[in-house]
Amino acid sequence: MKKNILQVSLVVIVTVLVASSFSFKKVDLSDYKTHGMAYFYHVPNQDEELMPIEVLPQYNLYLGKTYVGFKEALGFKESRGDYEIVNQYGYMGKYQFSKNTLKMIGINNSDSFMEDAELQEKAFKANTERNKWILRRDIKRFTGRYVNGVKVTESGILAAAHLAGAGNVKKFLRSAGAEIFEDANGVSVQYYLRKFSGYDTSFIVPNKKAKVL
Repeated sequence: MKKNILQVSLVVIVTVLVASSFSFKKVDLSDYKTHGMAYFYHVPNQDEELMPIEVLPQYNLYLGKTYVGFKEALGFKESRGDYEIVNQYGYMGKYQFSKNTLKMIGINNSDSFMEDAELQEKAFKANTERNKWILRRDIKRFTGRYVNGVKVTESGILAAAHLAGAGNVKKFLRSAGAEIFEDANGVSVQYYLRKFSGYDTSFIVPNKKAKVL
């Protein structure tokens, strides 16, 4: 009899333990929210249009003080590197050329110029070669000296000539900084001398008759 009672008691105890392990409790799920976390993703439903995801390249190209770095820095300052832009004063392309400057280096069709990135790069090179020839004596005389607290370098002179024309750069240097040209946006020769200082422009060969062929 005692044996039967013991067996029944054990069965009851086991039954209670098993039943309690499957009991339903209210669980706080607040700690399991994923909204706002880095791995939270939105899964579109059938009513939402699936759009392709554009993956942009991630890179950082450092050109340093090379000639390519010089022209790209100047192009970015002039137009943010936009070959198709024409500003409010009619200056065109990545390097913001006027029609008169283009004619001096052999380009008479501004429409073709605007549609041809390679032509714009050739125009920049030709114009810089021409300016370097015009300013060759000033480059030799003033490079390494300070004018208005700005150290003069060849690349700074060429950049300033691109902004203001070679003649205005000569006036600035030969007047010891007294004659300062500013463009329509208030950007000065002195600013370009400083901003584009120290690039390697030895690649540019002075050429009085530089043209885009």
